[in-house]
Amino acid sequence: MHISRVDLNLFIVFEAIYVEGSVTRASQKLNLTQPAISHALGRLRLLFDDPLFVRQGHTMVSTPLARSIIEPVRRSLRGFEVTLNGLDRFDPGTTRKSFTLALRDVLEATVLPPLVVQVRRQAPLVDIAAVQVERRELEHELAAGTLDVAIDVLLPLSSDILHTQILVDKTVVVARHGHPHINGALDLTTYLEQDHILASSRRRGPGLEDFELSRLGVQRRILLRCQHYFAACRVVSQTDLLLTMPERYARVANQQFDNQILPFPTEMPPFDVYLYWHANVDDDPANRWLREQLIQSFRQ
Repeated sequence: MHISRVDLNLFIVFEAIYVEGSVTRASQKLNLTQPAISHALGRLRLLFDDPLFVRQGHTMVSTPLARSIIEPVRRSLRGFEVTLNGLDRFDPGTTRKSFTLALRDVLEATVLPPLVVQVRRQAPLVDIAAVQVERRELEHELAAGTLDVAIDVLLPLSSDILHTQILVDKTVVVARHGHPHINGALDLTTYLEQDHILASSRRRGPGLEDFELSRLGVQRRILLRCQHYFAACRVVSQTDLLLTMPERYARVANQQFDNQILPFPTEMPPFDVYLYWHANVDDDPANRWLREQLIQSFRQ
């Protein structure tokens, strides 16, 4: 079938239903009526001779054929967007643009301040949303265009997701000034004799440092498990508990607490951070500009 006989708008509807799992939500996303979306879906079903989506409860579940064509469709749609953006010649100084980036909360305090300073100076009409996304959804959202970029540790993603290393951080130990057993230095024996805080978004399971300690045949006692490093730093400032965390955020979070920041007392793999984006926007001027700003922010 020649492409001239196909309404390309149908594929925009196809992707919207695939992402939203609902004709109603797809109509809201595209600002079209539900009958218009249903009519487009009917035409797509005739085109592919396949139902494409089957209703299960309140959700439209994709068929195997729909799942097999979603990535080529997305690549094509993103390719059109890149072409149009190239024609628009994205100008940071005059273009109104919104970017969404996936960012773990531990990185927000170090990434956002220098990034916002740069963006306000260079692109006054650009706004940014930093959101947290489940890692299993990261590739899907980058492909769908609901995320422009993501920043995270090294992840097992497909070749459609490009990445570059933007930070190599070290692991440090935080202790309060005046700690009875720690004064500017820390060895492994003293570290293991103390009680510890583990900051993690997970409800259970060891931290990365615990895996390294287990290789040495030793174990620490975790007295407190909490969700955020900032809260843990405050607890450290008022107790004799120790906290193990990435160095860059430790120096930001502990400015108001004046805690000691000490090297981890044994060899630890570096804490590597990567910038991710979809291959379809690799040459997109706007996305490329955003990536440059983020890389520069990390260098600062």
